[in-house]
Amino acid sequence: MEESKAAGRNVEFETISSNKIPFGKNNFLEVARKRAVSKDGTTEFISISRGYTMRDGSERYKSSLTIPDDEEVRRFIIDSLSTI
Repeated sequence: MEESKAAGRNVEFETISSNKIPFGKNNFLEVARKRAVSKDGTTEFISISRGYTMRDGSERYKSSLTIPDDEEVRRFIIDSLSTI
């Protein structure tokens, strides 16, 4: 499980599960279920990220979109993507 600390905040982010697909020359898309843990509680969310792979094999992320872990929101995204 991946863990990191947000700069200046007492929040730890854990990756619960993720799927990646490469595209183009060295790009990838990642869809992940993540958890934010703080002293105030825990929140799960879905992250959709775009990144690229460096020559040394390390990965860098360019941008990310997070959505709440809510069935109605997930269904809306799935239905919308399948109709465009």
